[in-house]
Amino acid sequence: MDAKAVFHTPICDRIGIAYPVFQAGMGFVAKAELAAAVSNAGGLGCIGSGAMGSHELREQIRKTRDLTDKPFAVDILFAEIKADKTDKDVVRYADNVQRLIDVTFEEKIPVIVSGLGNPAGIIPQARKQGVIVMSLCGNVRQARKLEASGIDVIIAQGHEAGGHTGRIGTLTLVPQIADAVNVPVLAAGGIADGRGLLAAISLGAQGIWMGSRFIATGEATAHINYKNRIVEIDEEGTTITRCHSGKPCRLIRNKFTDSWVGRESEILPFPLQMAKVGFKLAEQARYEGKIDDGGLACGQSAGLIRSIKPAGQIVRDVMAEAEAALERRIVHPDWKPARVSSAA
Repeated sequence: MDAKAVFHTPICDRIGIAYPVFQAGMGFVAKAELAAAVSNAGGLGCIGSGAMGSHELREQIRKTRDLTDKPFAVDILFAEIKADKTDKDVVRYADNVQRLIDVTFEEKIPVIVSGLGNPAGIIPQARKQGVIVMSLCGNVRQARKLEASGIDVIIAQGHEAGGHTGRIGTLTLVPQIADAVNVPVLAAGGIADGRGLLAAISLGAQGIWMGSRFIATGEATAHINYKNRIVEIDEEGTTITRCHSGKPCRLIRNKFTDSWVGRESEILPFPLQMAKVGFKLAEQARYEGKIDDGGLACGQSAGLIRSIKPAGQIVRDVMAEAEAALERRIVHPDWKPARVSSAA
């Protein structure tokens, strides 16, 4: 069995990457340095535009192009807005999302990712420009709806994932979505090493969408206190709350998340909670290192993350670990506990 062939899935050739390792477009922390490092290592880097204005996004795109000649993606939050659409903050948010979309197309980014919501409205323009559109979802119903909308790739994100997430576990979700749709599927949630990639391929996915592991890197735009906190906590160190954005979001449990327990009725609908509470406090926590004062996105894979590493090294380690796990556990099984290093 050719291990390298097993992990060079069709989506690699479609996008033009060497390895099926996709870096999540995490708000605040996924900027040019991180996206370029992942793409240069053979994966697909992604700029997270959620906390950006259109001017900053254009700057980050051009900076990424200065750092790599490889493909990379932009993640945009396309979430449906149920709050009062006449509210000035809601209007400002919606207008900014449209400007982010416009910049992404103007800059001819080859892959656009919807980290939240259905990006059906951009499909005609994406088809015209040859852009691949990917979208996260948390259940089979959503996956079928996304496929019917014309989405090219579906990211099946399990409950374990950091940031905005759903209710179904990754191990259950991925094979059900892979069975339900005809487009390529990526697996997300609780994945931080090569064993996760091997598992994802076994479940029917063509690659992995990995976020938390890439926060604990030198290239992530985050304060060292945030990165160290991910290394310090275990799999029970996070909680799901709406206090950051108004939508369920897995964050590191801290004084900020605890302060909203019992006050859930005070949480505003998306995007008002994010505009009035989440963004400002997240900046303090993620950029200034005040890690008890705001939302710190992180998944349950934190228990596998034991050190801060270069992003490119993580990509290479994941591939080496996946090949080693395939050899040890499938081709020539010795049934001894596998010990891997990328998270460490």
